[in-house]
Amino acid sequence: MKNTVRILRSEKGWSQAELADLLNVSRQSVNAIETGKYDPSLPLAFAIARLFGRRIEELFDDGTSVAEAAE
Repeated sequence: MKNTVRILRSEKGWSQAELADLLNVSRQSVNAIETGKYDPSLPLAFAIARLFGRRIEELFDDGTSVAEAAE
C-alpha cells in the first residue's frame, strides 16, 4: 500500500523513532509502513491520520479505484 507517512514525518522534522514513540509502536514498524512492507491496523491508521491532522484516505492508497472496490 502506498502512503505519504514518510513525507509528512519529514515535514514535521521527526525521526522514525520519534514518530514511533508518538504512536507507541517500534521504529521498525514505522519503517515498514513507510516502505509499504506493512499495512497498519485500522486503529493505527486512525492514530497516524489524527497525528498528522489528515483523513486516512489522504495518507494511504491501495491502488484500487472506487469502481473496483464496489465489485
